[in-house]
Amino acid sequence: MSAQAPSSVLLIRATRFLPNPATAADNAFQSAAPGGDDAQGAAELSARATMEMDAVAAALRAVGVRVHVFDDADHTRPDSVFPNNWISTHAGGVVGIFPMYASNRRHERRGDVLEMLKSHYRVQTIVDYSGLEPDGIFLEGTGAMVLDNESRVAYVARSHRADAAVLERFCTDFTYEPMVFDAVDAGGVPIYHTNVMACVGTELALFALDLIPDVVRREQVRERLSVHGRAVVELTEEQVREFAGNAVELTGHHPDGRQRRVLAMSERARRSLRSDQVEVIERSCEIVSVDIPTIELAGGSVRCMIAGIHLDPRPGVEPGPSDAVLAINEDNPVTADGRSVS
Repeated sequence: MSAQAPSSVLLIRATRFLPNPATAADNAFQSAAPGGDDAQGAAELSARATMEMDAVAAALRAVGVRVHVFDDADHTRPDSVFPNNWISTHAGGVVGIFPMYASNRRHERRGDVLEMLKSHYRVQTIVDYSGLEPDGIFLEGTGAMVLDNESRVAYVARSHRADAAVLERFCTDFTYEPMVFDAVDAGGVPIYHTNVMACVGTELALFALDLIPDVVRREQVRERLSVHGRAVVELTEEQVREFAGNAVELTGHHPDGRQRRVLAMSERARRSLRSDQVEVIERSCEIVSVDIPTIELAGGSVRCMIAGIHLDPRPGVEPGPSDAVLAINEDNPVTADGRSVS
């Protein structure tokens, strides 16, 4: 398994989709839902969003990524399509559960998702930080953090969705080095989630370094990204607003079983890239893009929709008794070498 690019992912199919009014104040990427104020408009919006979610799942499966999809018809969870904010998984069988800023997002956390992970993958420990929410302390998972699993670095743009104290706890518990910086747009508005401006892959990073106003810190981030030879594609603020930074590297498979590294992003993000940027990306990954204009109204894109599964799968269970069980079967007490047990 690739440390950086998981081969399995989790998606939530939110059939009652709506841009979350509780997050609009600090999410500059969010837009009002056209025609979504009445019941018919809301139903049409949800139908379009559901089609887009299904298209993302189909595109990932088409390149050999394993996709687990959970339906969600709860109208009180408008952002449930973005599960990467409340859950992350890590090599060694560790799962992180995170404290969420908006109160109507806190019940996106689902026990059935955790049970699926435990039944299909090797889960050793669940580290739950959600109890910090009553104290006003938040760290919204791999939205607030962009994780370099190869070099063990957590890149984090400061915001009230990424508290420094819980970040330090996370980095201690999960053995990452925190690399924190301020990031603002041209109007001085802080970037609400790091993963809208940055994507770190195995041999490639997409990063809007110019949004870091501190020149010294900007160069430190640039150096840390590229120190092991990783190519850095620098994004403009305009491309960030087109969600070019909201991409994720995954491991797919060809029909014959050979691995293929893919970079999943929206079609809007793909269109914003220059030809020279695409050329650099395609030296490392195949671009898989899906048009999701309705979901992007909520201020997130393809990366926000995907919770990568960095856990070892449980081995498949063979039908019938194993050789060890057959060796002590009282109905036929013969060992594997043909000798009678008695």
